[in-house]
Amino acid sequence: MGWISGIVVYVLIWWTALFAVLPFGLTRQQDGKPENPKLKQKIIITSLLSALIWVVVYVLIKIDIIDFHSYAKAMMDKDNLS
Repeated sequence: MGWISGIVVYVLIWWTALFAVLPFGLTRQQDGKPENPKLKQKIIITSLLSALIWVVVYVLIKIDIIDFHSYAKAMMDKDNLS
């Protein structure tokens, strides 16, 4: 995985993790607004969680458990047959 691909994968993981982490520990006021969303804490947790997941994905790609090149080649071959 190149460094640009690595950054893109990290950003995608980060945003997905952020939306998963945001609802935890939320209490709402009567009008529906969150009382104390603790965004700084959630951003730190999201960044650490995303880094951990990114390292796992990176290792899986490096040891060829996840092989995107073979998937891309198979898709190109399928497109060429059509």
